[in-house]
Amino acid sequence: MTGLWILHWFFLLGFVFLIHGNADPVEDKQALLDFVNNHPHSRSLNWDSNTPVCDHWTGVTCSADKSHVIAVRLPGIGLSGPIPPNTLSRVSGLQILSLRSNVIIGHFPSDFSNLKNLSLLYLQFNNFSGPLPDFSAWNNLTIVNLANNHFNGSIPESISNLTQLSALNLANNSLSGEIPDIEVPKLQLLNLSNNNLSGIVPKSLQRFSRAVFGGNNDLSFTNFPAEVPPVAPPSKPNQKSGKLGETALLGIIIAAAVLGIVAFACLILVVCLRRKREDGLSGKLQKGEMSPEKVISRSQDVNNRLVFFEGCHYAFDLEDLLRASAEVLGKGTFGTAYKAILEDATIVVVKRLKDVNVGKKDFEQHMEIVGNIKHENVVELKAYYYSKDEKLMVYDYHTQGSFSAMLHGRRGEDRIPLDWDTRLRIAIGAARGIAHIHTENGGKLVHGNVKASNIFLNPQQYGCVSDIGLTTIMSSLAPPISRAAGYRAPEVTDTRKAAQPADVYSFGVVLLELLTGKSPIHTTAGDEIVHLVRWVHSVVREEWTAEVFDLELMRYPGIEEEMVEMLQIAMSCVVRMPDQRPKMLDVVKMIENVQRMDNENRPSSGNRSESTTPLGSTPPPVVGTPQLTSQE
Repeated sequence: MTGLWILHWFFLLGFVFLIHGNADPVEDKQALLDFVNNHPHSRSLNWDSNTPVCDHWTGVTCSADKSHVIAVRLPGIGLSGPIPPNTLSRVSGLQILSLRSNVIIGHFPSDFSNLKNLSLLYLQFNNFSGPLPDFSAWNNLTIVNLANNHFNGSIPESISNLTQLSALNLANNSLSGEIPDIEVPKLQLLNLSNNNLSGIVPKSLQRFSRAVFGGNNDLSFTNFPAEVPPVAPPSKPNQKSGKLGETALLGIIIAAAVLGIVAFACLILVVCLRRKREDGLSGKLQKGEMSPEKVISRSQDVNNRLVFFEGCHYAFDLEDLLRASAEVLGKGTFGTAYKAILEDATIVVVKRLKDVNVGKKDFEQHMEIVGNIKHENVVELKAYYYSKDEKLMVYDYHTQGSFSAMLHGRRGEDRIPLDWDTRLRIAIGAARGIAHIHTENGGKLVHGNVKASNIFLNPQQYGCVSDIGLTTIMSSLAPPISRAAGYRAPEVTDTRKAAQPADVYSFGVVLLELLTGKSPIHTTAGDEIVHLVRWVHSVVREEWTAEVFDLELMRYPGIEEEMVEMLQIAMSCVVRMPDQRPKMLDVVKMIENVQRMDNENRPSSGNRSESTTPLGSTPPPVVGTPQLTSQE
């Protein structure tokens, strides 16, 4: 009997686990599929009938028990045309709906009145038209943003029924008539600007500033509280004398001095804060804290939107990106890279470009070329943004950091060394990526900024290159004494006109960096500036010793032959004459031969055999190594 009870309980537990383990809100799922399948969109979504909705579908959030969908966020995915009826309205438990920054047309869907639980509604920056809806259907709405559409007619009095409403934005529409008396005590943010509203601002809304009603020429501010600065009462004249006493004069002088010091201190503080904000952007990617959700009075150029490339599954728009917390990853040749963490925990890298030297059309054309490069060894550009003041590029975030950080970061006792096999995979992957780039755009595309900080690891742990093709759209850079300058080919005087052989040279420097562990330009203990290419040339010419190789590689026996072979490849890439350098496809084949040699020399146990050629002795000479010229 006891055994039967145990079996019974196991059966029940298994049944409960089966139900919760495979929970999928079937009705909501079908409603969303009907919506997306009948509503054209330019960006692909991973919504599929064969995959579970919760925790998998882009932009969809479920309840804790996964019994129903509670949020749909699809900003900026290129939705066009009217919302198909009887689709989203069937997601009865929906609390948050964000379809902002799309190209949706038509009237406000009447069947949205079925969404009784709706709390946050974001439909701004679309092409909705016709009258506003009757708000009587929703008791839970707290934020409504319908700005930047083509809604017309009057503002419905039913808005007063929204007792939980805290933010309302109806700016930049074609609304007319008088503003109803909206007595909603929780309303904190309001924007009715740039419409055709008329009449007198009701008393219930006079607690808001005049700015939220701006752009309505026929609106009257009768009885509106005047914003008059307080005036200090006049002081009593000195009845004894028409002149100031010595004590009063001394007080004025002291007060003026103190005020001067305070003003100067404030000025210094403002400058420091401004510099700090420019460095860290106050923890944000934008120059303020404004967003339609938080400060709904912000205006935005609707023609300047975040442009995503086909196949990108990110569900965010420019506002989400600007609102993200940001951490500076590094300041490079063409701008600053930030690690941006969005509100839904998505992490991306945002490159904020500086000194872009082309107009919007040329910029967009170039981004299309770069964004359409799909290769496992090329970091894919996911999106870009162009406006007069800001140019942004969006990439996936690589958790392991750049090759430069792996190679040079944390050199000390607690450092995990970068082994030879990892370095070899990085070199092969990066070479393949650059070779593929050189085949794009009719074989005319140039990377232009090959360096260790622009090389990352792909999921297969091979190198992949980033920051592609920016030289042609940027201002020409003078060659300063910096690490970046150490990668630059000697013939490059105008970075905008760099050719593919210059990429080969830069990649050769990366190989030397990989082999030596030294930066392209570094300083000695005596503060002497050392150029890596010149230093390696001098070592090879004078006497071949272990000095050229990274000390971290000396712990791996049996790799000397491969390292010498790799050094020979690197030296062929950094010859002074561009036409004497190999093509990147040939470089790929040479490095692949090194890897093949490496695998053949590896013992079956996976451990290296003892070196047959000690690193302290003289290995075979590097055949074909160019001699150092006087200009080097």
